[in-house]
Amino acid sequence: MFTIPQPDGVLSDSDVKDLAKDVICQLPLPGIEGSPLDPGEIWAVVILAAVNQTSIWETCKDNDNAPCDDTVMDWLHTLNREWLERVANRLLMQLAMTILDPDRSRIVSIDFVNNPYHGTYADEEGELCRMHAKDGTTTCHRYCTAYLVSNGKPVTLAMTYVRSDEKEADAVERVLDRVEAYPFEIDLLLADRGFYNERILRRSREIAATVVPVQKKGKRMRKKLDTHCSYMTTYRMYKGRERELEFPLAVAVSYHAGDRGKSGEVVRGYVACDLADRTPKQVERLYRKRSAIETSYRVFRQARAVTTTQDPIIRFAFVLVGFLLENLWLVLRWAVVARPRRGGRDLPEEFTFKTFSDWIRHALEEELERTWEIEMNGVGVPETYASAAG
Repeated sequence: MFTIPQPDGVLSDSDVKDLAKDVICQLPLPGIEGSPLDPGEIWAVVILAAVNQTSIWETCKDNDNAPCDDTVMDWLHTLNREWLERVANRLLMQLAMTILDPDRSRIVSIDFVNNPYHGTYADEEGELCRMHAKDGTTTCHRYCTAYLVSNGKPVTLAMTYVRSDEKEADAVERVLDRVEAYPFEIDLLLADRGFYNERILRRSREIAATVVPVQKKGKRMRKKLDTHCSYMTTYRMYKGRERELEFPLAVAVSYHAGDRGKSGEVVRGYVACDLADRTPKQVERLYRKRSAIETSYRVFRQARAVTTTQDPIIRFAFVLVGFLLENLWLVLRWAVVARPRRGGRDLPEEFTFKTFSDWIRHALEEELERTWEIEMNGVGVPETYASAAG
């Protein structure tokens, strides 16, 4: 468990470092039997590698008090995915509920996060998923996340590892189960068209009203979208089959108006479960609220350790550390640093995620005794150059 500093003093780099360690060191690390080290020494290296966006090898090389990089990696290879994921989600909930009012309803977005990967699988082919070409590869490790749609508190609520040899709906259901366990009511669930799936839609509408863009496949759907006017209708997925699912369909017509060099009419369809009383434009505006999730993903990538390991569990652990650090920053920014004012708290512009990371870096480098030196070349200036200069 972690304790937030009292807000009547000052917040220091040492405070932030200690809190980061308090949170991350709760992640379960079985370790090596008989080792003189403890998990805290391993996680300290991982945290420093994360905020520096560098590797375990680089971190251990540059800090005298850090253990050997081989030892750190040997410890990390003992991670258990199910145990790691369970504890990480408990920590995400603890951090989120530190600053969220349980009596206030919320909008939640779910999404897949693809971590591009160059190489082959470690043990099983199902570790890797396929994606559109990015960073010179079409292979990735994939995670499903749930995120709170909020300007001031965009916290990550839950996440899970996704394998290619399981149905994506299984992973989404794991995340939705965790979201449903939160004490607040959920007003609305938002997801992109990758979640246009009968099982996912059934499960999500059990929790809250749901908006998901439709996939423009099949004659019936294309006919629904062949229009010049916005309208509300219904649609039956898998019509006439045992899996048939009927839902409200919002068809929204708008115009590019030169956006990104495009012009002309654009027609979009949205699943609008429990939103049949809204207009298509209102449904579309609700869906656009999820665009803020990209900002959250950019932030977490600023605290992700670099690695060449094939081990998908270690790579997953590094992603979890990034999301946990982002949530911790949001907690400190809102609960400790932001000043109360009428209409809400005044979020401090100076306490950015970069500042938060810099403070952790500075305090951990002092703790691990950063080496500020580099080996000389043993040659110096060539004698002919020195003579010419003289």
